[in-house]
Amino acid sequence: MSKKQKIFVLDTSVLLHDHQAITNFKTAHVAIPITVLEELDKFKIGNDTKNFSAREVIRFIDKLSVSGSLQEWISLGKGMGSFRVILENNPREINAEYVYSVGKNDHKIINAALFLKETELKKEVILVTKDINLRIKAKALGIAAEDYETGKVDNNHLEQSSAYTIEGVDSEIIRHIFTSGKIDEDGILGNKKVANGYYILKNGKSSSLASYNHLTDQLERIEKEYIYGIKPKNAEQAFAFNALMNPNVKLVALQGVAGTGKTLLALASALEQSKSFHQVILARPIVPLSNKDIGFLPGDANDKIGPYMEPLWDNLKFIKAQFGENEKKHKAILEMEQAGKIVITPLAFIRGRSLSNIMFIIDEAQNLTPHEIKTIITRAGENTKIVFTGDVHQIDTPYLDENSNGLAYLIDRLKGQELFSHVKLEKGERSELANLANDLL
Repeated sequence: MSKKQKIFVLDTSVLLHDHQAITNFKTAHVAIPITVLEELDKFKIGNDTKNFSAREVIRFIDKLSVSGSLQEWISLGKGMGSFRVILENNPREINAEYVYSVGKNDHKIINAALFLKETELKKEVILVTKDINLRIKAKALGIAAEDYETGKVDNNHLEQSSAYTIEGVDSEIIRHIFTSGKIDEDGILGNKKVANGYYILKNGKSSSLASYNHLTDQLERIEKEYIYGIKPKNAEQAFAFNALMNPNVKLVALQGVAGTGKTLLALASALEQSKSFHQVILARPIVPLSNKDIGFLPGDANDKIGPYMEPLWDNLKFIKAQFGENEKKHKAILEMEQAGKIVITPLAFIRGRSLSNIMFIIDEAQNLTPHEIKTIITRAGENTKIVFTGDVHQIDTPYLDENSNGLAYLIDRLKGQELFSHVKLEKGERSELANLANDLL
């Protein structure tokens, strides 16, 4: 018995997440309800990524409309399926607006899928949405529903340490690394040799922290050294500093739960290297509380964004506190702030900029989509280093999860690349109380 051909009905969240989604279903049919077009129209104005996505989708559909009526199936191209817009959202048998409530766009989208199910009896209709609750509601009314899988990664390897422990290393090798600072790799790492990889070499009680330099094919010793007043408290923090300070590594991902020092380490390394860059930018995406726009907050623009930026200022204040007010490095930070050489800003405020001669740190990167991550990296110009920090388990946006967020996607796709380094920070360093909460709550 042959399988039914599939019709995938896409909701707005999918198209805003990936503006190329319509073309990512191979030979299957793809449809969008007219309600989705209305929602795209609301999102088309603005400079955020979702606004860009809305405009791109609208342009794509406009080009398709040249080939025929959008109410009929239009071919998406050779070897691909077809596309149409569903106008009808009043199915005869089950009506989502009668079951749930009238006037809500989610229920109109379910009705469009129900209408297709009634009229396309030889095909399997599947609603695709990033909205978990919409999927549940659709399934309750007999509509197959699933998440948008393109760009999702298997994050099992993200649960593992980013550093390898190599047991049974010859004691002479460890001694040589300590005395000379490096040694030819010569098979020491076996199948664990990775460009910019980090290792704990052990022989009984003797051990050494090392990184693999693919340019020289050597293992290099890593020491726990002070960087702008901050000393690494564990092996992972030492690895992070190594990646952040390595001029050959242009892209760094620091992954770890709250309190592991991701942002602090990135900022300290940026200050240490400030003479190598024209500007240090520390940014984070704004995720409004309860998904409300920040416009509802009181005050001017600075007042509205202040609470979201405060954690970044806290890190800068902590570093300044390592030095007395009359010390050179304390004064240097103040001078950089006044001269605009160090900037803390919402990510949206630097969209569209060309990033040249900049060390660019993006905090809370798990709240970005894969497309947003790609957009940021593709703007990198000469002498630019980009650092993404975040916790893939702490997602604050409704349509991303541990498998589909931009940080997980970045780590999965670029691990082992010569310009990239990934470090997972596992041990919290805020306090015993914070560590207790991370471990047990």
